Amino acid sequence: MLNNKKMLRFFAVSVVFYMASGFAHPVTPTLFQSLNLGNYMFGYALAAMMTMYFIFSPFWGKLNDYISSKTIMLIGCTGYAIGQVFFLLAHTELQFICARAFAGIFTGSVFVAIMNYTVHMAEDETQRGVWLTTGATIQSVSAAFGFFGGGMIGSIKTEYAIIAQITLLASCGILFSFVCEKDVKENAEKINFNKIVKEANPFAAFVASKNFMTPLLAMLFAVCALHSLASTGFDQSFNYYIRDQFQFSSAYNGILKAAMGLITLVANSTLCVYLIKKTDVRKSVCVALGVCATTMLWIININQITMFLAVNVLFFAFTSICLPLLQSVVADNAHGEQSNLVMGFYNSVKGLGGIFGAVASGALYVYNPKFPFVCSMLALVLATVFAGLFYVGSIKKEKPVL
Repeated sequence: MLNNKKMLRFFAVSVVFYMASGFAHPVTPTLFQSLNLGNYMFGYALAAMMTMYFIFSPFWGKLNDYISSKTIMLIGCTGYAIGQVFFLLAHTELQFICARAFAGIFTGSVFVAIMNYTVHMAEDETQRGVWLTTGATIQSVSAAFGFFGGGMIGSIKTEYAIIAQITLLASCGILFSFVCEKDVKENAEKINFNKIVKEANPFAAFVASKNFMTPLLAMLFAVCALHSLASTGFDQSFNYYIRDQFQFSSAYNGILKAAMGLITLVANSTLCVYLIKKTDVRKSVCVALGVCATTMLWIININQITMFLAVNVLFFAFTSICLPLLQSVVADNAHGEQSNLVMGFYNSVKGLGGIFGAVASGALYVYNPKFPFVCSMLALVLATVFAGLFYVGSIKKEKPVL
């Protein structure tokens, strides 16, 4: 249980931030369609944001060695809010992509600082584990309700959801400054930006992978990248598809996403926990990915609205279960001094998979609204195959040589 009042206040502000970060998503399809922008824009805009997030997250992490997390959060929330002001004022495709890219630079700073602050404030490993788990749960549930809140506000007027987001993001930066303590002794004179930029190379994890990479691990990371590609592609395509094909309002979009978030929370806290504790997780990953691929095939061939939505919710739950399972398998293969390198490489691979998933979903949707789902299915089929090869290979590796 959390008995630290300061951390309770910190987590309370985190709830507001995570909710605010989701406000624009349910109204984005409506906004793009009202301006007669290309159907590919939903994917390209997200890809621009995720690319900047990927590039700048290591920079913010390094800067956090010199500047307190609360200061990073203030800078990040302010920059994110300004980015959404640009998004609100945008009218052309290039303006939207630039606005999303600008926001992506600063979103990474907040997420990195929230994680670092949680780790820095913990007194021991047990407390750190509890707080990190609490933070992850808060992020998942709050994001779902943020999607719901943005959808409901946007149903009144699309711009209202973005205005509410801007207001809350800016407020969160100020609130973080008040509720958080300084976890780093700040000294501006010590900051060497040239050194930080050099050390914060986002591709450093790929260069460092030569120290631990094996053919077996390469298969595992291929699974992680393909799962990220498939889940991101599905998530973005579904959001746009139900608006474009079924003319759902942002309110319905928000309600569906909230339902998906709650179902995911239940699935992760029950079935996922059982699989991690009671089964060989390597084998469970194969099964879960196989179920996802099969469910996606079902989705591709469904046209009836009610059944389409029901199966999509089911798919969302299973693909969400895959994430902690994969994290568990990767963590089990991160040993000793190589642990940080392995986990850093995992995050980089996952980020790149998400970028390619966003681009593919936007590009393919132009040709056929179902093509992004086909792409996700093919990625999941490949992920299942690689997961199976990894499982068989790791089992053989464990057998003693006679």
